[in-house]
Amino acid sequence: MSEATASIARSAARWLVAGLLQIAAVPAPAEELGRLFLTPERRAALDRQRQFNIQETARETTEDATLSVSGIVRRSSGRDTAWINNAPQDPRVPGGSVQVQIDRTDPATASVATGEDKPARLKVGEALDRSTGETSSGIGEGHVVVKRGAAQQK
Repeated sequence: MSEATASIARSAARWLVAGLLQIAAVPAPAEELGRLFLTPERRAALDRQRQFNIQETARETTEDATLSVSGIVRRSSGRDTAWINNAPQDPRVPGGSVQVQIDRTDPATASVATGEDKPARLKVGEALDRSTGETSSGIGEGHVVVKRGAAQQK
């Protein structure tokens, strides 16, 4: 093969590779994910509740011996929700069975009180024993133990 023919072959190979890369780089149309984990009926009910500000009735948390902060959500709209003993609480609603004030400087912390109890400052995952006033972590004695199966220990 002459040098001219080899040069033309290399040039053609480069153009072929460049063309194949261009074809491979074209993104395929993505499927719409939609709403995950909920049926369309449940999603529509939740959207109606949010639109009309309908609160689900929460069980009484004042009867429990402990108060725990299960979670805190801060929406971009400014509306916050705190889960106390796994029940949603709206900090903007005064006079409920549980009063919650989410700390603006540390959004993972809330001040929680019931009735005549003095407010306790709890982080998400912490619990307050109402009889003693002691706070405990959600991970027990402060450490996590992972027990591996026999197949994983090899």
